[in-house]
Amino acid sequence: MFNSGDSFKVAKGTKIGLRSLAIVSLASAALLGSVLPQASAAGGFNQYGYNYSARIFSGPADGVDKVLNGKVWGDPTYANDHLVMKWNSAWDVCNANGYNDPAFCAGAWDTNEWNGNLPGGSGWSEHIKIIWVGSAGETSSYWVAGGYSVWGNYEVISDKAMDPAHIKYVWAAGSPSGLGSSK
Repeated sequence: MFNSGDSFKVAKGTKIGLRSLAIVSLASAALLGSVLPQASAAGGFNQYGYNYSARIFSGPADGVDKVLNGKVWGDPTYANDHLVMKWNSAWDVCNANGYNDPAFCAGAWDTNEWNGNLPGGSGWSEHIKIIWVGSAGETSSYWVAGGYSVWGNYEVISDKAMDPAHIKYVWAAGSPSGLGSSK
């Protein structure tokens, strides 16, 4: 989606934008709030789009809030968009153990791939990578330069989006931006 030479509107040094905050919050809140996975039929995807065994959500964003009503937390704007979330086992372990212990949380990550470029979609697309950094935030040894803080113990290390007018945005461009990368 993003090629070298593409031009971007970069919000460097700014806090997360309202649009981006909504996407990050909607896409990952269910993961933060779901410490213990719910059972899925035969280990596959449940009716909402979650496969807890594989640590993935894939489906219409309508299902991320675990209420199939044509809305995402009461808002129909993004309900038809397609969402893929992936997270690792450290994310589950960290969230089950208080969000701030490196013994449980180091290496925890989550990705969100949002696609509203489909019939009935919002027209927005966004790809976000989130890592655990602990409560020290920007002074944490886990902090990646170029990201922004979210939920106090996490950092968005990559946040790239395109709006319905095909304008590209970069709200976070951490370096390194790979999951599990070391400094």
